[in-house]
Amino acid sequence: MGKYLAEGLGTCLLVLFGCGSAVLAGPHIGLVGVALAFGFTLLLLTYWLGPISGCHINPAVTLTLAFTKKFPMRDVAPYIAAQLVGGIIGGYLLLHIAQGHAHFSLDAGFACNGFGEHSPGGYSEFSGLITEAITTTVLLLAVLATTRKKFPTDINGIFLGITFASIYLVSMPVTNASSNIARSLGVAVIHGGWAMHQLWLFAVAQLIAVVLAIVLFKVLEEN
Repeated sequence: MGKYLAEGLGTCLLVLFGCGSAVLAGPHIGLVGVALAFGFTLLLLTYWLGPISGCHINPAVTLTLAFTKKFPMRDVAPYIAAQLVGGIIGGYLLLHIAQGHAHFSLDAGFACNGFGEHSPGGYSEFSGLITEAITTTVLLLAVLATTRKKFPTDINGIFLGITFASIYLVSMPVTNASSNIARSLGVAVIHGGWAMHQLWLFAVAQLIAVVLAIVLFKVLEEN
């Protein structure tokens, strides 16, 4: 059970620290600060939980590794279940912290992902879909790169943390940055309403990214 617990705990902390940086400190640290918070959190979790569970903490990562035969299929369902539950727990913990401030309101967005009128920059549904598909594909290709035999494992956390922060810098103005349906669900469940109604786009984009990453990785590796 240790690896499932690690996946749940890791996803919980990703939501709590990453989304927490936006909800609790967003006006003070800005877009760059939030992106770095997500990147640093992934860096920390990769070194801490990587030896236990591989530190997927993202359903798209688990699916990609499974379909490239780098992860056993029998563990896919329990890994994803642990990630989704962990993300929701992280959202609830963040809610209880945020409610300690007299002026807190879910109407501010609660770091939820969205498009159209709920996009930070007012970007359309189509823009959001493209952005999420591309940025998630880049993240998945980075994860697959770390599975190469010659990849220096001691820099895994740094490599993935920088990648995650970079794609957040691009996607935050468009969708508030997801690249992880467990991260999106964790806060959307708390917010409800439009956040839950728009969740489908992030699930679809990330499934597209899984397919793209697998195809691109195989083509690149074979050549």
